[in-house]
Amino acid sequence: MQNIRNIAIIAHVDHGKTTLVDKIIHASKIFDEHQQFDDLILDNNDLERERGITIVSKNVSVRYKDVKINIIDTPGHADFGGEVERVLKMADGVLLLVDAFEGAMPQTRFVLGKAIDLGLKPIVVVNKVDKENCRPDEVHEQVFDLMFNLGASEDQLDFVTLYGSSKQGWMSTDWKVQTDNIIPLLDAVVASIPAAPVLDGSPQMQVTSLDYSSFVGRIAIGRVHRGTLKEGGNMSLMKADGSVKKVKIKELQIFEGLGRVKVPEVSSGEICAVTGIEGFDIGDTIADPDNPEALPRISIDEPTMNMLFTINNSPFFGKEGKFVTSRHLRDRLYKETEKNLALRVKDTDKEDSFLVYGRGILHLSVLIETMRREGYELQVGQPQVLFQEDESGHRLEPIEHLVVDVPEETAGKVIELVTMRKGELTIMEPKGDLQHLEFNIPSRGLIGLRNNVLTATAGEAIMNHRFVKYEAHKGNIPGRISGSLISLETGPGTAYTIDKMQDRGEFFVDPGEEVYAGQVIGEHTRPNDLTINIQKGKKLTNMRASGSDENAKIVPKRQFSLEEAMEYIQKDEYLEVTPKSVRMRKIYLDENERLRYAKQAD
Repeated sequence: MQNIRNIAIIAHVDHGKTTLVDKIIHASKIFDEHQQFDDLILDNNDLERERGITIVSKNVSVRYKDVKINIIDTPGHADFGGEVERVLKMADGVLLLVDAFEGAMPQTRFVLGKAIDLGLKPIVVVNKVDKENCRPDEVHEQVFDLMFNLGASEDQLDFVTLYGSSKQGWMSTDWKVQTDNIIPLLDAVVASIPAAPVLDGSPQMQVTSLDYSSFVGRIAIGRVHRGTLKEGGNMSLMKADGSVKKVKIKELQIFEGLGRVKVPEVSSGEICAVTGIEGFDIGDTIADPDNPEALPRISIDEPTMNMLFTINNSPFFGKEGKFVTSRHLRDRLYKETEKNLALRVKDTDKEDSFLVYGRGILHLSVLIETMRREGYELQVGQPQVLFQEDESGHRLEPIEHLVVDVPEETAGKVIELVTMRKGELTIMEPKGDLQHLEFNIPSRGLIGLRNNVLTATAGEAIMNHRFVKYEAHKGNIPGRISGSLISLETGPGTAYTIDKMQDRGEFFVDPGEEVYAGQVIGEHTRPNDLTINIQKGKKLTNMRASGSDENAKIVPKRQFSLEEAMEYIQKDEYLEVTPKSVRMRKIYLDENERLRYAKQAD
């Protein structure tokens, strides 16, 4: 009997999941004595570390008391929901991590519901009990109620709870008794998570995630469901359309520590990486060559949104980035599709423009942010929702299921904001001191909604959304009502002019900042666009003015994050993204061209 435990770690964004995995890795002495490692070993790209979100699920394994524990780190964010469901297919149990103050969050509820439906055994870890005003006992009760409401079985409700602090590296069965290590957690995993079952019979393995290596190409990762896979063995690859393709396994690797180790064979229950298989997709089954049987497929969320990516052709192009040509852009986007599953790239009729399809604003903004950090300069257009047509030619649009948990006193504002954008309220129920709201809303209505909801609720609303299906088009949704302030000239703006123009709107640039003609430099107070000159200086005379010269009192510029800027721009605007700046601009920089284009559009 092999001794393997496969566990997935579920937690809300920023509840300490990746830190806990770090401590488990440290505790099991994976590293050699001379190796030095930073914190957050698994969030290995800068973007994941900065935002504190896990974007791609990763596998590591540790050995403890002759038991091999495979740990799967899952993303906590709903835009990467496609990752979560696939990952849970590899696990026999889940480690549910909750913050000792905040308790279980809606995002966690979504993933935990999936885990309970799959019959996985949970262990609850109440983290951050060293924080002030934490309430570990209440949180424990809350988690029990949540599991009961999600329909957990008696065995699942009989879960082990541990308390501790991942940051300080201790776990205990009683939160008042601090230990000096996290061994109690490893003991609990070995004792209460069932060992991976060994199923005899013809081999079956479902591809649940993939990796990419420039040496061997795409690598299939999954858990062997039944039988044994052997190196060099002939197998069948069963595709989504029902076709069966003959393939050969070149190499098998299992996860050891932070890396992978080559092995001659892998038996059922173990998670492995298979190289040498061409043309596979997530959800395909690698099965017996003679009488192949397919495992039930995993659905991958279809893209619901696209954006135009094009090269940077603004007057400031090439000043900050290394990769600026259309060839650089094309190669980078197609390389991303090798491992980013919900992403699609299509060529357009222009050589330097590409349509990129993704799961949502966050999904696309993570790609743009990654590219700008690598030294790319590019421009993106307004995000567009993907429509379809039914047999009779009626227009269909994607509808998403939106869940908002919000303090009771601001629930009315949230309902008003969502219904203005054609959202339908389906469930409204109290949840502790919060109101739990569920809506069906067109994907178009979600663009720019998060900012408005967070403003209306003073940042207290928690939003999750998930694509459900395509339905009939819901009609027009009001967009941004104010126009843009556009720069007339190129050069740095002066404090004197910006001060005089403040009654015209809110500025996005500071005095002295370089702008170019056609750049969007602010939001107009009225619906129309206004072109202004902010480069003019003050007329000087040789008379000394006594006290008539007030100092310019300028409101600080409005700062945008990348996602906010993507949601803010209009149809006739581009977002220029370079390694150092994010600027909004009109597609046609020249005012006469803009007017000509507007007439044609009318």
